[in-house]
Amino acid sequence: MAEQLILTENAAKRVAAIAARQSKPAILRLSVEGGGCSGFQYKFDLADAPEADDSVSETGRVKLVVDPVSLDLIAGSTVDFVESLGGAAFKVDNPQAAAGCGCGSSFGI
Repeated sequence: MAEQLILTENAAKRVAAIAARQSKPAILRLSVEGGGCSGFQYKFDLADAPEADDSVSETGRVKLVVDPVSLDLIAGSTVDFVESLGGAAFKVDNPQAAAGCGCGSSFGI
């Protein structure tokens, strides 16, 4: 079993608010795609339901779902929601990332 992913309270509240506005379930899908300035980039979407092979972690009544391929690259990560002068965004604290970029949305291993 891979290390569990953590969805912070802050991120869970934000997912719940976005999901309510869009009349969708409070399920955040985090996936990893090739690209970005460091090799891989994070992608966030609302999901209607977890897939059968997804890893699911829950904070309150909000679920964070990740497919097995992405999970290999982000196991042990914490997903937070951060508001700053530069804007507001979901942020992944990935212990496996050897390199990152200034925008925080891509990483290298």
